[in-house]
Amino acid sequence: MNEPWFSKPTQRAWTCRALAMGRTLTHRDEIAERRGWRLGAIIHTLKTRYGWPIEVECRGRERVAYYRLPDGCNVLTLDYPRSARQVRAEMKALGRSVIDRAAGDADG
Repeated sequence: MNEPWFSKPTQRAWTCRALAMGRTLTHRDEIAERRGWRLGAIIHTLKTRYGWPIEVECRGRERVAYYRLPDGCNVLTLDYPRSARQVRAEMKALGRSVIDRAAGDADG
């Protein structure tokens, strides 16, 4: 049975990878890059079920939500959804464990 109300595993993996790389995401990013419409639901799941310390900032008159992991977050210690478990191995292979924007990491 096709469940159109749930995120596809590739959308969850994309979101985890982008956040672990230090990006700041908006719904517009997900639409443009993954053609997905469930970023808010994915973020909610990562925060509540997996305990990710995702920060949310609403900007502008439209109150667009910007999601990111806090500086200093160790992405290797996060609990990843089954569909995104390879992201931890990718971050380890890249030598990326802690998000540190002060070192020049770019947002979004």
